[in-house]
Amino acid sequence: MPTRALGRTGIAVSEIGFGAAPLGDLYGHLDEATAVGAAVAALSAGVTLLDTSPLYGHGLAEARCGAALRQVGRDGVVLCTKVGRWMDPTQGRGDGSGYAGGLPHRAVIDYSYDGTMRSVEQSLLRLGTDRIDVLLIHDVDVWTHGADRIEARFAEAMEGAYRALDRLRADGTVKAIGVGVNEAEMCVRFAQAGDFDAMLLAGRYSLLEQPALDAFLPLAQAKGIGVMLGGVFNSGILASGAVPGAKYNYGPAPVHILERVGRIEAVCRAHGVPLATAALRFALGHPAVSSVVLGAVTADEVRRNLDAMAAAVPAALWSDLKGEGLLAAGVPVPG
Repeated sequence: MPTRALGRTGIAVSEIGFGAAPLGDLYGHLDEATAVGAAVAALSAGVTLLDTSPLYGHGLAEARCGAALRQVGRDGVVLCTKVGRWMDPTQGRGDGSGYAGGLPHRAVIDYSYDGTMRSVEQSLLRLGTDRIDVLLIHDVDVWTHGADRIEARFAEAMEGAYRALDRLRADGTVKAIGVGVNEAEMCVRFAQAGDFDAMLLAGRYSLLEQPALDAFLPLAQAKGIGVMLGGVFNSGILASGAVPGAKYNYGPAPVHILERVGRIEAVCRAHGVPLATAALRFALGHPAVSSVVLGAVTADEVRRNLDAMAAAVPAALWSDLKGEGLLAAGVPVPG
């Protein structure tokens, strides 16, 4: 598995990471052995970056990642998890958890110093480890909290969570700190406000759209911030294609998105390249990107992702997408 440097951290990560959000019973209840087996299959195949969060299944994904690590071993794995929520085990999940299953614990949003330390302690226990390699402040964005709350959340995160992460980095509990968000603008704000090593951006740099291109990715390069990309299929439409019921940004794809994806897919088809393969390879084409984090719930899905990574994509596909106006002329593409 090819690796890339994670910014200036000195950490090397596989170009494909394993994203554990689906292991939290995101879309449906998963068989335990199958879910753990997906993570084991990825790590056994050479994937070294394992990304999870307390949010995913309200602790279930971390517990399943811990089970996988006990099978394959902790050494050689770059373990990434997040802060911003701790789990109250005395309360049920409540309505609006967003997960079909998961543990019966309620997520408490808390970006304070003490809340962050509590979150880290819980994560270490669920994961069954004594160290975390990459620790991210999770979901400080408008999409999560709303425009009326984002300023307060950002201030709380910088005054509380950032100080906690900086201390944990200094004492060696974690190697790298950063943020994991859904908006490129928030990546820029955090990068300008603190000393961050890595950032995970979901959905905002893909074959379909590149709002991170102008400001965030150049800033990341200038500051030596390692960039991990999630959501490179934009919630599924760049994997499924423009089919009825296709998902975009966690909901039904609007007509203009369906039309644009249909045009992209037509170019891919003309070159004999599956849309999902093109989407994956495109995301790795920017020099600031260290890894693309992909979710999977079975070992077969893991193998399909790895096969897509190995497939050949002709340079003419990218030039045709630019010629059709589906990519801007200056967008970096794989060499």
